[in-house]
Amino acid sequence: MTARDQARRAAQRFGVGERTDAIDPGPSLPDRLTAAREHKGVDLVRAERDTKIRVRYLSALESGDYRDLPGAVYTKGFLRNYAIYLGLDPEDVLRQWRRERGEATAPEPAIVPPRPLAEPARPLNFSPSVVVAALLTAGVVLFFIYLSSQLLRYSRPPDLAVTNPAQAVIDVEESKTSYRLAGTSTAGATISILTPGQEQPYRTTAQSDGTWAIQVDLRRGQNRFEISAVNPETGKEAETPRTVVITVPFLVFQAPTLTVTQPVEGTTYGNGAIAVEGTTTNAQTVMATATFLGAAPGAPAPGASAEPAKGTTMNVAEDGSFEFAPLELTAGRWAITVTATSAQGQTATQTRNIVVAYSGVNLVVAIRGNPAWVKVWVDGELVGPQSGRVFAAGKTITFHGTTSVEVRTGSSGSTHFALNGVSLGVLGKSGVPETWLFKPPDPPVKTQRT
Repeated sequence: MTARDQARRAAQRFGVGERTDAIDPGPSLPDRLTAAREHKGVDLVRAERDTKIRVRYLSALESGDYRDLPGAVYTKGFLRNYAIYLGLDPEDVLRQWRRERGEATAPEPAIVPPRPLAEPARPLNFSPSVVVAALLTAGVVLFFIYLSSQLLRYSRPPDLAVTNPAQAVIDVEESKTSYRLAGTSTAGATISILTPGQEQPYRTTAQSDGTWAIQVDLRRGQNRFEISAVNPETGKEAETPRTVVITVPFLVFQAPTLTVTQPVEGTTYGNGAIAVEGTTTNAQTVMATATFLGAAPGAPAPGASAEPAKGTTMNVAEDGSFEFAPLELTAGRWAITVTATSAQGQTATQTRNIVVAYSGVNLVVAIRGNPAWVKVWVDGELVGPQSGRVFAAGKTITFHGTTSVEVRTGSSGSTHFALNGVSLGVLGKSGVPETWLFKPPDPPVKTQRT
């Protein structure tokens, strides 16, 4: 005999748990369960599906055959879940079960029953009116969202930022002639860039991602760019225009240097064929100019033929040297001015003062237009390598004699003469061979010498 059976008999002996009244106990627990199920309108199969309790256990509960159940603990769990399912008070059902089993009311050790089943949730029922109401509500919400976004769009000015250059004030290399300005703004915004000295601004449009870029021209010195953004749909401008200042340094050019080696300052020359030579740096061209200052000391004033010589210009050689063809000057005082000029227009100038005091005969022969055969006698003697041959057009040769110089040319019209700095030009016709004697102070005389 178990301890529980002993306790039950003791309770019966002392009258514990016995009913002393004559009240009708009512239907038994199996009858209550069966009646509640039938009232719910379900059979045991449906109850099994809803409660997850096997049919044979439900049948045992409704028939009161508790021996077919797995044990008291499971029986209590089944009764509790089944009572909840049938809408009965689970505690009342358990008390009746204990009472009908003849158990004492003394508390038993706490046993965790199986988790009660929740009442099955009712399925959602979407009627047409509910669907229409939901759609209308969603439409109204979406409309207000769209309206709010449009109001924000039209009320807000476009953004504007400059990403290149990263700083508002920068310096660039002196060789820079343009620069790429870039930044971000509202998509579709018109970006305008104004700079002093330019009538029309630079313009571009921000891309769909808001980025923009434009190439601007640079000049030497400070370049100031005022950048603004306008939304073409609303006409609103960016609240804060941007300013970028880009400075391009001015080029520093070195001025030319000049050294004149010929003529030498203060020199007196016995003939007017004056060589002009020297060197220069940072120069592209050199010009030599002879300016007549007056008669030589002790000499009579020159006649009308004593005009200032015209300037002549030449390019500087790669090594910086220069050498002009001799300047044919008349007797007198002269200022020889040499000017070196750079590609940027910077100059360097030197002047040499000289005196031309002719002694004897100084004859310059220039071949122009066509080649000419030339033969020369100086003071009656035939000159060697410099005569007796054909000279090409553009050739200039100078002869010096004590008393006379005689020249035979195969083409008088191609042979130009300058005697003691005075230009005589041509003395005959082209293609006609002639011989001329130069013996100052007498004028040139044509001879028959061949």
